[in-house]
Parts: sequence; C-alpha cells; structure tokens
Amino acid sequence: MPELSPPASAVVDITPANFETGLLQPSLTQPVLVLFWTPRSEASISLGSALESITADYRGALTLARVDVDAQAQVAAMFGVRSIPTVILMREGQPADGFAGALPEAEIREMLGRHVPPPSIEEVAGDEAAKPAETPQQAIARLQQELAATPERAELKLDLAVAFMQAGNAQAAAAELDALPANLETDDRAKRVRAQLEFADALRDAPPMAELQARLARDANDHAARDLLGLRLLVDGQTEAALEQFLDILKADRNWNEGLARKRLIAAFLGIDDADLVATWRRRMSSLLF
Repeated sequence: MPELSPPASAVVDITPANFETGLLQPSLTQPVLVLFWTPRSEASISLGSALESITADYRGALTLARVDVDAQAQVAAMFGVRSIPTVILMREGQPADGFAGALPEAEIREMLGRHVPPPSIEEVAGDEAAKPAETPQQAIARLQQELAATPERAELKLDLAVAFMQAGNAQAAAAELDALPANLETDDRAKRVRAQLEFADALRDAPPMAELQARLARDANDHAARDLLGLRLLVDGQTEAALEQFLDILKADRNWNEGLARKRLIAAFLGIDDADLVATWRRRMSSLLF
C-alpha cells in the first residue's frame, strides 16, 4: 500500500491524541494546511507530495497536518469531510479556506497567497541554487526506484519519459509515453516529449549540420536542407535560430511539402517551455499566414 513520506519538521500526522497540540494550537499563531487523505487514492498521494514541497518552500511559516481518514475517521468526521482528498487551511483555530480534490500546484499557491505571504523569489532561488543539479541519469535511477515502490503512480512514468528524453534515449522515452493512462497523454510535458520524439525521428538519417549549411550556401531555396537544419538547431538547443529556419521556409513557400514549415513551428512551440518566446514567434508565424 503506498504511503506519503515520513513527516518532515513542518509536517505532522494528526491523531486524536495530538489533535490539539499538532493542529489547533499551532493554527493560533500561523496557518496550518490540513490534508485529509487515504493511501487507497493515487490523487491523495500525488497531492500530499505537492503539499509537502509547497510547505517546505515556506521554511517554517506554514505547517502541513496530514489526516489519514482510514486510520483517523474520528478526526475527519470532526471537519465534516465527505470527499478525498480534501484540504482545509486553518487560521486562528478556524477553517479559513480549502478545496476538495486535487488542484494544480499553481492554484494551491494562489489560494495560500490569500492568507500567508509567499516566500520571496530570492529565497526560493537561493534554495534551488544550493541544491546540486540532478543529471538525467540520476533522475532516471531515482524515478525507476520510486516506480518500483509505487507502480500505481502513473505521473512518475511521465517524469521518467522526460528524463529519458533529456538523456537522449528516445526509444525508452517513447515506451514510457505509450504506457501513460489517457488522462496524462494530454499533459503539456507529454506533448513536449512527443514533439521531441518527432524531431528525433525526422533526423534519424539526416546529414550533419555542416553539410546542411553547405547545401544552403549553394542554394538558399533548398527547403529540405533548411528544414533539417532547423531540426538540428532545435535539438541542439538553439531554439530561436531553429525557428528562424522554419519561418524562412514559410516566407518563401508557405505550401512547401504540404505546409510542413507551419507544422514544424507548431510542434516546436509545444516543446518550448517559455510562454513569452512562444507568443512572440506565434505572432510572427501568424503575420505570414493571415
């Protein structure tokens, strides 16, 4: 049976015995986030992990109190909890806010922001900078261990697909994507990896970058070479240079190869984790099409 991680310093598991000292009394001086969960619910496990991470960001200014409704039905009944998971924010001994079900992390943080000052960007950035960067190989090993322990956590398969793609193992990434449940297939990260797999497949037998550049030097209208050069630049992390290649094809012949340049741009946008950059290039593409 899956479990949440052991309590950290700002996390406490609530029972009738410590209800007063672990939940009510602390809420008189600072906000306490109460999670009603069950190990039978994957949504509970995922939400619990997210709340632990959010609580850690507040560095002692917020406490997470967890109530296992299977073991502590009496505590759950005191709050009138009817659906699992449920989250209640306690302030000054009284419920101040909350929600039922699993919300995206951004919405949880927004809700908390109405009641407790969020950690500063500088503080969060300092914490992140202090952590050693995890390599794709380390991420793969960690995620495989977590999946072995909790195979029902399908979201870990998506994390693993991302890690495999970052490590350059497209075949393994594709296998993890194919194993995802339907509700995760439309996740932005899944779309991003699918786009990256599409690019990797198109480059399987492509000439090296120097040869493609030489072809374009001889003939600027060699759209096939420009298309492959754009893909190579994109995979190499030279995002804007890559998008420029696709846009150049669109300028010269918007219908080339059944509108492939437009399709490349749209697929590239899915793989770019920068909303402002995508918005800029979408406008440039639209100015040529409409």
